[in-house]
Amino acid sequence: MWDKLKTVSARFDDLERRMSDPSVVGDNREMQRVGRELAELRVLRDAFERYRKMTRELAENQELLESEKDGEMRTMAREELSRLSFELERLTAEVRLLLLPKDPNDEKNILIEIRAGAGGGEAALFAAELFRAYSMYAGLKGWTVEVLSHSETGLGGTKEVIAMVEGKGAYSRMKYESGVHRVQRVPATEAGGRIHTSTVTVAVMPEAEEVDVQINPDELRIDVFRSSGPGGQSVNTTDSAVRITHVPTGLVVQCQDEKSQLKNKSKALKILRSRLYDAELAKQQAGRADMRRSQVGTGDRSERIRTYNFPQSRVTDHRIGFTVHQLTQVLNGGFDPFIDALTANAQVEALKSAG
Repeated sequence: MWDKLKTVSARFDDLERRMSDPSVVGDNREMQRVGRELAELRVLRDAFERYRKMTRELAENQELLESEKDGEMRTMAREELSRLSFELERLTAEVRLLLLPKDPNDEKNILIEIRAGAGGGEAALFAAELFRAYSMYAGLKGWTVEVLSHSETGLGGTKEVIAMVEGKGAYSRMKYESGVHRVQRVPATEAGGRIHTSTVTVAVMPEAEEVDVQINPDELRIDVFRSSGPGGQSVNTTDSAVRITHVPTGLVVQCQDEKSQLKNKSKALKILRSRLYDAELAKQQAGRADMRRSQVGTGDRSERIRTYNFPQSRVTDHRIGFTVHQLTQVLNGGFDPFIDALTANAQVEALKSAG
């Protein structure tokens, strides 16, 4: 393990030298790439420096313990050896986690798609509540949320909402939210007080940049049409809505929220690019059993992952058997206990796989 860190440290030094290389300085894209890699390796480099310092101090105190005749000095050396050994154990555990293969998408922004599932109007109402909860979570993290497409129902429900969430580490925190979310509660319109069960589907995808997915314009069919539904006079009287079909895959994306056809097209392409990228990631992960074990629940959108039980104020994540009785807090953006537990579980499984 420490040999790996030695290699990382050498790579870090090489990258630092490259940052002043005229061929890199003159290439903005390469400069950004080198800068990103430096930032990623800095934590490991710092860990290696701490390891070297500790091993030097351990050797010095061991030598002092063996050569010193003074009892008080020997006691101090023994105590320092004990402290350093404990710190080295902690550092070793920390480095094992740091050396686990990184998900290259962890620092990306995300597209989140929330759709009402089984349950009619109740599902649509919960879809709106869940989007509000995720928006509040994003606010707590300092991320920004931009709605790209929104299809509403009456009474404040949501058939489907697609939003871009921008912020550092958005995908690393949100990637475990993909799947079927189930809600159990008594609808406001239910006179008999019976508990209904409804479902909402959530899909979280890393934002795909043009370098991630190359789309051939010849493979796109673009249709424009008049927007429907609320949106103002110009939205409903001009051909501003855009539907893009990716012919090879049959994927269809439609945007009509903006008054500008150009803006709707730009949003639709952003969604299409991320869906294509996500489909390719799913294909890659399908053949990797270790990935499925260490990233529980990130790929199968048909998997029921969580239940929100209103009568008991209970939220349960079925993948890891984790339950809290703080439903109100969760729906006000308090997803961290679930995300932390899922992340810890993924790390444990990854460490097992790594041996």
